[in-house]
Amino acid sequence: MWIWAFCGFALVAVGLSEVFRTLLHPVGRGRLTRLVARGVWRACAGFGRPGLVLAGPFGVVAVILLWACLQIVGWALIYLPDVPDGFSYSPGLHPEDYPDVLEALYFSAVSLSTLGLGDVAGSSPWVRFLNPLESIIGFALLTAAVSWFMELYPGLRRRRALALRLALLERAGFADGLHHGDATVAATTLHSLAADLAQVRLDLTQSSESYFFSEGDREISLPAMLPFARRLSAQAASSGDASVRTAGAVLDAAVDDFARELCTEFALPARTTDEILRVYAARHGQSA
Repeated sequence: MWIWAFCGFALVAVGLSEVFRTLLHPVGRGRLTRLVARGVWRACAGFGRPGLVLAGPFGVVAVILLWACLQIVGWALIYLPDVPDGFSYSPGLHPEDYPDVLEALYFSAVSLSTLGLGDVAGSSPWVRFLNPLESIIGFALLTAAVSWFMELYPGLRRRRALALRLALLERAGFADGLHHGDATVAATTLHSLAADLAQVRLDLTQSSESYFFSEGDREISLPAMLPFARRLSAQAASSGDASVRTAGAVLDAAVDDFARELCTEFALPARTTDEILRVYAARHGQSA
């Protein structure tokens, strides 16, 4: 039976590794986390754009449930060899009425949630020693879930704000006015867009699951608006002002860098930057 405890420790370690690699590693790369988020994305994509809009939030919930389930099942396997002899039960509870596996799962879930119902308690030294550790991990897991929300959504706001800036510039005819307007203003704007895109790229590197969030409104959808940034850099390249040409080159490099990150991390079937941007937009239900 101790083989179950060994498997349980391995499962707990895998779960904690997923949380660490997703939240604390310099580049978030939780494999199971990415697999679940991608699976939810593909399932929701079958419902068209409305499904894609919900894929990100559903994916986050699914990942948090995955983290919790890995801990609950892992700790249940650890407790299983001690069920029922290593536990004490409240009066009126008869352990023979419940399968050992369900009893271990119940005790693990209550411990992880830190509810402390008190109807079942560990009595063996092994269980009494390990049970507080699971409760601490449960509290840490709740904190990790909240931290993940706090990390994801500011990055999404920055991404949407950049898309909206590009949409407003497009509506204002900024690209066509690059050659006729104030060169200093044009260069400053292009540099600012490049800096914002670099920040969005770093957000994507740290929280790659943000890729699976889509927007229904084109004007706040970066996949839909990035081709306009590409157009701006192309227009700036033919400007008669050196500062505008330099700023355009910086923006073009930022777009290329972002496209390479997309292609590398999400295996987009494209090679050139323009092709990558078209596939990126199409996968998010937008037209480039």
